Amino acid sequence: MSDETAGASSPPMVRMAGVDKHFGDLHVLRDIDLEVARGEVVVVLGPSGSGKSTLCRAINRLEPIDSGIVEIDGVALPAEGSELAKVRADVGMVFQQFNLFAHMTILDNITLAPVRVRGVSKSEAQERARALLDRVGIGDQSGKYPAQLSGGQQQRVAIARALAMQPKVMLFDEPTSALDPEMVGEVVEVMSDLARDGMTMVVVTHEMGFARRAAHRVVFMDGGEIVEDTTPDSFFSRPATERARDFLGKILTH
Repeated sequence: MSDETAGASSPPMVRMAGVDKHFGDLHVLRDIDLEVARGEVVVVLGPSGSGKSTLCRAINRLEPIDSGIVEIDGVALPAEGSELAKVRADVGMVFQQFNLFAHMTILDNITLAPVRVRGVSKSEAQERARALLDRVGIGDQSGKYPAQLSGGQQQRVAIARALAMQPKVMLFDEPTSALDPEMVGEVVEVMSDLARDGMTMVVVTHEMGFARRAAHRVVFMDGGEIVEDTTPDSFFSRPATERARDFLGKILTH
C-alpha cells in the first residue's frame, strides 16, 4: 500500500461532528463539524467570544460538550474515567498561562507526566526532557525553577512538557497572549518548527504571521459557528464572508 493510499484510509487525527456546547443560556459552540488530518496545522481565528478557546478545549474534553462526537485518531473520547485519561494522554495542550509547577525544577516539570502516566523510567524521561529543552532552545535552564525564567522561556518549557508525552496532536490555546511582545517571536518560532516537523496542530491565536506562514488551513469562527474553513492565502486575500472581512479589517489595520 502506498503512503498516499494509507493516508487516505486512516482516520482524521481530530474529528468533531455535530458538537454543541452551552454555558447557561449562551450557545458557545453551534453544531461544529471539523476534521484535522494527520500532520495538518489548523489555525482557529475569530473575534473575542467567538468560541475559539472552547472549541480547542472541547477537543480533549477539558470542556465537556452537550452533544456531538469528538474523536482522536479514530477513537471517540468518553465523557470521563480512565479511558478518557488514556486518550487525553495523546493530546498535548499549551495554554495562555504556562501552568508550570512553581516548586519543581524545569526538568522535573517535564518528566513528571511521562513517569507517572506513561510509566517511562526516570532516566529515560530525563534524557528525553533534556533533548526537548535543547529543541526549544533552553537546554541550559533545566535546573532552574519557573520563576527564574522569562515568560517566553516558561512557555517554551510548557511546549516541551507537552511534547514529552509524545502526543499525536498538539492544541495551543492563545499561547502567546500572556507574553510581552518581544517574547512572542521565540514561542512562535518553536511552534513553526513543530509545524515543519509534521506535528498535527490546532492553534487558537492572534498571530496572523504564524497563520499565514505555518497553517495548512484557517478556520474562522464567529458566534459559536465555523463561518469559513479555507487556505490561509484564500482567507487573507479573499475572505468569503462579511464577518471575516470585518474581522480582518480591524486586525490588520492595527
